[in-house]
Amino acid sequence: MMTKAARAAKTPRTTFRQIRILVLLLVLLAVGVYTRWEDARVTSWERAVDAVIYPVAVGDAAATAHFVDNLRAEDFAEIEQWLRDELKRYGVDRQTPVKIWLGPRVREMPPALPEPAESGRPGVFAAVAWSLKLRWWASRHDDFDDAGISPQVRLFVLYHPSAPGLVLPHSVGLNKGKLGVVHVFASKDQARQNAVIITHELLHTFNATDKYDSVTLQPLYPAGYAEPERKPLLPQRAAEIMGGRVPLTPEHSRIPESLAETRLGPWTAVEIGLHKAIRK
Repeated sequence: MMTKAARAAKTPRTTFRQIRILVLLLVLLAVGVYTRWEDARVTSWERAVDAVIYPVAVGDAAATAHFVDNLRAEDFAEIEQWLRDELKRYGVDRQTPVKIWLGPRVREMPPALPEPAESGRPGVFAAVAWSLKLRWWASRHDDFDDAGISPQVRLFVLYHPSAPGLVLPHSVGLNKGKLGVVHVFASKDQARQNAVIITHELLHTFNATDKYDSVTLQPLYPAGYAEPERKPLLPQRAAEIMGGRVPLTPEHSRIPESLAETRLGPWTAVEIGLHKAIRK
């Protein structure tokens, strides 16, 4: 039988543990509520969304560092224009629905993605742990301060030296936390294809999902097709931005050369908050 002294000693410890759990639950609840509020605010498209790009030079090559140091906000104007034109087709008639800002160069690499499981993607727990690490890392490198702007979206764009046959690591855009890690080439010749990759990951932060087969990389019909009602269906003339490629035959597709060869499809439009989307 537990003595009065033992019960007295146990009660404060139990109470303190319960308080800690309660505080943690309240913090998680507050974060969840804020995340949902921020997501609704961003995808309401009632106000302009500010997105900041933090460039990162990968490796020690002087040419890569030089390329990154000479980037300008104007280099991402094509993305702004594409978003303006595509969202306008769905009723968002705003001069600049998404404003791209260029932040200072980041000199530390973000946490590496966990190794994929048998499914080809990281396990759930590994992915969650990585996401938390990335959000913590991003908070320590969020140094943008321009005219009081507080961007809703942060993209850390990693510029790799351009080399024949080099395959870039997988890029990731997260809706929760509104941030992404994007891998591109430090080359002017690749700038327009870089814009496609950056836009794809940017749309992930707005809740857009991939619309291609993760194994074959073929766009999924109909959501991954820019013109799913086209007759004949193939070849398509453009890529759905989240489908990733221009379908040519049932088994083959090609990477778009620029945003001019991509479209925002109706399925993606609904995912990012354009609930009354009607293709025009």
